[in-house]
Amino acid sequence: QVRLVESGGGLVQPGGSLRLSCAASGVIFSAYTMGWYRQAPGNQRELVAVISSGGSPNYGGFVKGRFTISRDNAINTVYLQMNSLKSEDTAVYYCNARFEGTVVYNYWGQGTQVTVSS
Repeated sequence: QVRLVESGGGLVQPGGSLRLSCAASGVIFSAYTMGWYRQAPGNQRELVAVISSGGSPNYGGFVKGRFTISRDNAINTVYLQMNSLKSEDTAVYYCNARFEGTVVYNYWGQGTQVTVSS
């Protein structure tokens, strides 16, 4: 059974920081591309950041150096360090695990709320 469990969301003031964590189980974590996506009310889910099995990151265009994705394969966890948060970063943040081979495996966590407000 695959589980992706996010943590670290919450309320933060504009300009503040948060670190999200996603602990994975039931997958060969090191083989998966891991990612963070977000969805604000009324909006489509969008890419925040992904990190390949080899550790190469890619970010959504709005990130502009504010966020950093990382992974620790020893403990099956992916992180999203978010700095200089803005009100428009308010959303539910979802962890994603994806493996593309002969078959595509794609899994989502339950999401964690991030609210940026004064």
